[in-house]
Amino acid sequence: MRIIRDYTYVTDADKGASVAIGNFDGVHIGHQSVIDLARAAGRAVKAPLGILTFEPHPRQYFAPKSPAFRLMSPEARAHRLEKLGVERLYELAFNATLSALTPEEFARNVIAEGLGLTHVVIGADFCFGQGRAGTAQDMVKFGADMGFGVTIAELLEGSKGQVSSTAIRNALSEGRPRDAAAMLGHWHRFEGPVITGEQRGRDLGFPTANMSVDGLHLPKLGVYAVEADILTGPHEGSYHGAASLGTRPMFGENKPNLETFFFDFKGDIYGEDISIALVDYLRPEENFDSLDALIAQMSADCDKARSILAAL
Repeated sequence: MRIIRDYTYVTDADKGASVAIGNFDGVHIGHQSVIDLARAAGRAVKAPLGILTFEPHPRQYFAPKSPAFRLMSPEARAHRLEKLGVERLYELAFNATLSALTPEEFARNVIAEGLGLTHVVIGADFCFGQGRAGTAQDMVKFGADMGFGVTIAELLEGSKGQVSSTAIRNALSEGRPRDAAAMLGHWHRFEGPVITGEQRGRDLGFPTANMSVDGLHLPKLGVYAVEADILTGPHEGSYHGAASLGTRPMFGENKPNLETFFFDFKGDIYGEDISIALVDYLRPEENFDSLDALIAQMSADCDKARSILAAL
């Protein structure tokens, strides 16, 4: 998969894709249905499959001090899209210049001339251009005038209502990772490098891999049964584990992070990229009376997680 970040300089080899347009936060099953429509449209004209998205997320650009809401980092999103067969990721810089384009200018300068797209797929509620003034029907008109095809994808309904990033965030905030996974079409994951922690887990007999969760929506704090993948290095592979997402209340006020204990694993993975999938919520964070009580609870958490993961 090639990543293109500037619509004003695109090689001929990277033009002509059939794309789905959107932010694709979480790459949930609604997003995947839109991507499948772009895939089918591309096959009809032998065009590569692409995604047109923006970085930073427009919501971050216009409200940089708002609470973290993203389900995925840009790197995790790209990783998931590549798994779905996306060949061109147009990850355009969302800035003052791009946000000031009128709907017609966006269609002409970015879609038709800059990227030379053959077909675009958008959601029925898609808005674009300065002030979000452009509608899905406007895009259909621009496509007819400028020579690219347009498909409007209907919003997807799941068993519990409309599938959306907001509904997924709500499920995660309530400690319902399986409900989130049903809407995502995959487990909700945190991806990134293993960072140096305070090594308390090692002292307690449960060495953990620490990850930053900065800039991301935080699921309900507590302990989870997890599937863990080491993506780089000599220990690359898949494992089961238990993870604590939170502030470690027994040890003072701390910045939230994710600490994962890998079952039946020994090795140094500092600096390696890992991916941690939340499977089941086990319990909330607690402040124990003693380290012995904490260790006993951690052992019980691991036993419960092993049982849950063995049944998958």
